[in-house]
Amino acid sequence: MASHFLRIAASDAARDAQTAAGSRASYARMEAKGEGADRLGAAEAAFIAARDSFYIASVNPDGWPYIQHRGGPAGFLRVLDAQRLGFADFAGNRQYLTLGNVDTDDRVALFLMDYPNRRRLKLLGRMHVADEATVAALAEPGYRARVERGFVIEVAAFDWNCPQHITPRFTEAELAPALAPISQKLDALDRENIALRARIAELEQEKRP
Repeated sequence: MASHFLRIAASDAARDAQTAAGSRASYARMEAKGEGADRLGAAEAAFIAARDSFYIASVNPDGWPYIQHRGGPAGFLRVLDAQRLGFADFAGNRQYLTLGNVDTDDRVALFLMDYPNRRRLKLLGRMHVADEATVAALAEPGYRARVERGFVIEVAAFDWNCPQHITPRFTEAELAPALAPISQKLDALDRENIALRARIAELEQEKRP
């Protein structure tokens, strides 16, 4: 978890910055605990299955980072086992920057956000194009998008971040349960208004000679 993530992600320059800030000792203890690749557990699997998008970072041969947003139906990013993720790559703008980057450097970073609950999960791993059988298993039959390929990510490490500075945001589907009573009330008022207008029209008709 965080221990192995820090061993991979923290450079000497980052460790120097931690020392200057006075946080190096605690992070050094965390790094000392990290051994081998992290294994995804039930909490990570449930969190990943609920996401309908994520951000993925890769690096091109010149050292420039590139961050791409990937979206689809909830759960399109699949936990294949305790150390592998997979997802169907739907047709997009045909720039293929991530595809080109992982062809020369397969290291990637994923950032998964849960804005309503102010949670985020970071993952580091190595990504490659999936074989045909895996692509077929990753397809989303009910999702109207063409699958160009599939990707498999060998997870090396992951880390849960604190909720600090995450502003809650909600999708239409997430807001629907809270807004349902208001919508029902508006519908009732609309029906009442129509009935009152009809009754007023009847009374005005009765007054006419």
